[in-house]
Amino acid sequence: MTERISDFEISKYLRSDEDIAYYLEAVMDEDPALLPAALKEVARVSGGMTDLSRKTGLSREALYRSLSEENDPRYSTICRVIAAYGFELAPRKKAVSV
Repeated sequence: MTERISDFEISKYLRSDEDIAYYLEAVMDEDPALLPAALKEVARVSGGMTDLSRKTGLSREALYRSLSEENDPRYSTICRVIAAYGFELAPRKKAVSV
């Protein structure tokens, strides 16, 4: 018998604002370059790009383009998307590993 390993779907685990906040925080801690992709996943579970477009004032096309893996979105776009979900980016002192 062969075992099949399926792709991991983070969207199954993003059920509350708290889940989303922990997810985005973990992404920022591990690899901030993955934040646009993480925000795209959050958009999928939080009403879709149309809803995000309405909340941010950015077009759906601009959001898809900005949050694609091929692009490097502007800081202002990231801040608008994060604010649309009721969060904020805030500087935090890195923990020093000993």
